[in-house]
Amino acid sequence: MASDPETPGENLDLAPGDERIGGSGVARGVRGYVIGLVLAAGLTAASFYLAGSRLVWGPGIPVALIVLAIAQMGVHLVFFLHLSTGPDSTNNVLALAFGVLIVALVFVGSVWIMAHLNANMTMTQVMRMQR
Repeated sequence: MASDPETPGENLDLAPGDERIGGSGVARGVRGYVIGLVLAAGLTAASFYLAGSRLVWGPGIPVALIVLAIAQMGVHLVFFLHLSTGPDSTNNVLALAFGVLIVALVFVGSVWIMAHLNANMTMTQVMRMQR
């Protein structure tokens, strides 16, 4: 267990909201959530603004939206899921990495199956399926 982050001389890597409860710990925890909420809302508003304006060159809009989406995921991971580089969050990081691996495998497998079904299906099979 981590000790009180206000103890002098200790360098703890805590995510926002992971502070110990007591004294000003609750206020700091709420402040972390409010900062995360403001950042998430700002990134969402920026996404809608970029999609509806001519600020970014047309073909660059998807790239800008992907960058903002990745930034939003980072805000959620740090401010709401409390992922940090501290020793207490090792299991959380491993669970996140495993989840990303599973989603990537499902995505790549689905794309692979759809590509091969499209390439291997003949027109007679398509006509038979439409009946």
